[in-house]
Amino acid sequence: MDGPPGTRPHRAPGPVAQREWPTDAGEARSLQERLAPLVRQEAVDAGAVSLVAGLDVAYSADDDRLAAAAVVLAAPEWGAVDSATVVSRPRFPYVPGLFAFREAPALLEAVARLRTEPDVLICDGFGLAHPRRFGLACHVGLELDRPVLGVGKTPFVGRSAEPAPERGAWTPLVDDGEVVGRCLRTRAGVKPVYVSVGHRVDLVSATELTLRVAPQYRIPEPVRHADRLCRERLAAA
Repeated sequence: MDGPPGTRPHRAPGPVAQREWPTDAGEARSLQERLAPLVRQEAVDAGAVSLVAGLDVAYSADDDRLAAAAVVLAAPEWGAVDSATVVSRPRFPYVPGLFAFREAPALLEAVARLRTEPDVLICDGFGLAHPRRFGLACHVGLELDRPVLGVGKTPFVGRSAEPAPERGAWTPLVDDGEVVGRCLRTRAGVKPVYVSVGHRVDLVSATELTLRVAPQYRIPEPVRHADRLCRERLAAA
């Protein structure tokens, strides 16, 4: 899908994105521990963001294929202006806490195929809300050196109190005494989502951005679009 006139051309990931990804669980954990201190938290003006990409992965029920999708939505209507998909096979085993090594290579390839550079990217997953404080959103953010946040449907680590029922209410997600994210109500009376920092965004900004791109449904629009596209791509493949 071509971007509309005026959208910014996409920059390909830098040399770090061409790394040889670990295939061993021990190496993968060590890499996360080494990279975690490199995550930066920066304020982002949520109201000024005009292009947001959603990232998601779908897995085949019949074989070991996966489909990764990146979809860019534009403010204020949050309609899709660009998208890209990749179908591949994961080169890393199924290990809790190491999903990024299955999904990030294909997601980064999908992002590299976009014609439009988003201001912010949202992963269906976690960032700092991770046992080693380096989840999928951190991997993607550090590789691209772009603002990235994670929005999960259920918590992976930590505990939080139930937020008030109104839209915008939140409570801290705490793990081992550390705030690693927020339990956020994006729709009144509906189950909350779990927001965490990936890279180059702080938790306040990540919360504001999540609410801005979730005007109607529980899940942010960019992630909803990416979820639908990767499933369609997998079915077509």
